[in-house]
Amino acid sequence: MNTIIKVANIEKVYKTGDVETKALDGVSFEINTGEFVAIMGPSGSGKSTLMHVLGALDLPTSGTYELDNHNVSSMSDDELADIRNKKIGFIFQAFNLLPRTTALKNVMLPMMYAGVSKNERLDKAKKYLEMVGLSDRLHHTSSQLSGGQQQRVAIARSLVMNPAILLADEPTGNIASAQAEEVMAIFQRLNEDGHTILMITHEPDIAEHAKRVIHIKDGKLFQDSKNHKQKLAKINKEN
Repeated sequence: MNTIIKVANIEKVYKTGDVETKALDGVSFEINTGEFVAIMGPSGSGKSTLMHVLGALDLPTSGTYELDNHNVSSMSDDELADIRNKKIGFIFQAFNLLPRTTALKNVMLPMMYAGVSKNERLDKAKKYLEMVGLSDRLHHTSSQLSGGQQQRVAIARSLVMNPAILLADEPTGNIASAQAEEVMAIFQRLNEDGHTILMITHEPDIAEHAKRVIHIKDGKLFQDSKNHKQKLAKINKEN
């Protein structure tokens, strides 16, 4: 398998006046194309900071981050914006949809920013909304959809630019448990189709849908396991 993500000795230090806080402390790992990885950690563990680095939303203080053979660690703001639009499909806990805009138009937005033709935008948006089971909700606005349906719109939107990775930040945090299972089933199908998925979560039952769990604690990589189902209970006891 090809390595799609390579993180080497990542550190992230925040400064407030004379006070320094090390949010990430020498984190290193690699992720191959086609993996489904959950990143777990308690509040304050550094997992949100790691998500921002992996999503090219922030740069590390030191260390290197390579995504799809691009060195993200030293990119300019414009280069980071380009990576975010073309290489990363984002799914957020809060959905981040335009509330009075239809599902179809929400999914078309990333392609509009990228200069994709109108006909191609329309075809792709319909294709991916159908893929997530929303072909009958194309013209419903976000405010007319349930939380689970909004998250499915967000998943469709994340796919339209054919990104190298899907980065999901607490994707089930704002939806009911039954809808969460539906969303996770979509992630598993996407992974079976070859999509590389990174998911930030603090919920062990959601992490169990992934094939590998990276556990962050106190800014450091605490556990990295592909046989995580047997080990999650031990990790949770120690936290």
